Amino acid sequence: MLADSEVPAWWRGLGLPGLIDLHVHFLPERMERRVWHHFRHGGPLMGGGWPITYDWPVERRVDRLRELGVRTFPALAYAHKPDMAADLNAWTLDFAGRTPGCLPSATFYPEPGVAAYVRRALDGGARIFKVHLQVGGFDPRAAELEEVWGLLAEAGVPVVVHASSVPVPGGFVGAEPVGAVLRRHPSLRVVIAHLGMPEYDPFFELAARYERVALDTTMAFTDFSEKGMPFPSRLRPALLDLGLAGKVVLGSDFPTIPYAYAHQLDALARLDLGDAWLRAVCWDNGAAMV
Repeated sequence: MLADSEVPAWWRGLGLPGLIDLHVHFLPERMERRVWHHFRHGGPLMGGGWPITYDWPVERRVDRLRELGVRTFPALAYAHKPDMAADLNAWTLDFAGRTPGCLPSATFYPEPGVAAYVRRALDGGARIFKVHLQVGGFDPRAAELEEVWGLLAEAGVPVVVHASSVPVPGGFVGAEPVGAVLRRHPSLRVVIAHLGMPEYDPFFELAARYERVALDTTMAFTDFSEKGMPFPSRLRPALLDLGLAGKVVLGSDFPTIPYAYAHQLDALARLDLGDAWLRAVCWDNGAAMV
């Protein structure tokens, strides 16, 4: 089993300059503690919750990413109710400005004024967005978001969308709601979080159908996820093809994971899809996107 201390040697062995991880979270401290409490005490639908491996002060977590060789990462925040997204954006953009290697990120919620603060975030340098349809409980087809999707499609910035039913069912999840958005905005650069697990098939179909739709590897293939949401072997050829076509990117969910960061990489390597695939997923595809 790969250890965190061995990760730099791992990516050097692939001939890479480091790693690009497009699914990392840093949040305002009060919000972060609430999120961690939720994951620790998630109840039966989350298997009773799970431990946070990197329950560390923020400076130590940033240092660990640097030690691992993660050269580029966002501080993905997401709004779950009105009147919080704009403040979160101010925080994440400030965090990126004072944290080398951190991509400026932003979020949004269907509410009055959403297009205006998304424009401000783009003008402020946001290079990646995040929305969580399950936690936010909102429909991505909402009328308030029509202009937002258009703005983001025109800007070409990726939007990491949690659209599947993990960790618990709820909200407007599944491939159809986000698929409807893509039918209206086919040039939108969407990154489907967690490969869409456990609804792998329909999200793989979206990635194959739309030129700028990709999937991130967050928690996929790990021992933790394989116990309850195993990746179907029938999709391995598609996973290989999509990765080599620029449509699979590295994601980890650091720091809110119940295992060492290295295990995500180990899980990718043991798929045995080849070094070219690993290089594409762990660096090239992310670099081309952001």
